[in-house]
Amino acid sequence: MFYVGVDLGQKQDHTAIAIVEREDTRLANQMRAYRAQAALPARLLVRRVERVALGTPYPRVVEAIREMVCGPPLAGRCAVVVDGTGVGAPVVDMLRAAGLGCEITAVTITGGERESGRGTAWVSVPKRDLIAGVQLALEKSELRISKRMKDVGALVRELVDVRITAGRRMGSMRIGADGSGEHDDLAIALALACWRARRRENGYGGGRLPGF
Repeated sequence: MFYVGVDLGQKQDHTAIAIVEREDTRLANQMRAYRAQAALPARLLVRRVERVALGTPYPRVVEAIREMVCGPPLAGRCAVVVDGTGVGAPVVDMLRAAGLGCEITAVTITGGERESGRGTAWVSVPKRDLIAGVQLALEKSELRISKRMKDVGALVRELVDVRITAGRRMGSMRIGADGSGEHDDLAIALALACWRARRRENGYGGGRLPGF
């Protein structure tokens, strides 16, 4: 199963897209259960990260996402999760009308304490919980990042900055690869994809991830 995270940019920010594949461990774990062995965790494999060029109109962004999710290998095997904060609401409507053929979850990123909302239509998630989910996956070696992807260098710089600033309060703060707080688009797109990929095992209720 693939999960497509989309962090929508504005005039000064790139739109960023991250595609994460969640490994299917069901058959392996059935065998391990038969042998009374501990279950294997599902790894999250980062297959693609990219920034869309500044100034790209939202209809073109929606079309680019449609091309991704309607072609192989994602067609029929993916879910899209998009930042619905601020200007995101109209773009979410555009995505829902685009005939993607997959589940679309809109996430309002907040500075609150707990996740709220159920199902997959609209959910509010604290930003620090999104980032904590990525950190947890990295610390447990469950997140694997290919070195051959476009913009992977920028992603790694952002993730390094996330780790450096992990001890700070991050409710409404934007984190950046250069420490200025200006760029976190790739990290947020990845965090959205990882949040949705892990949500199946964490359940659909609220709560907090460890890390902050």
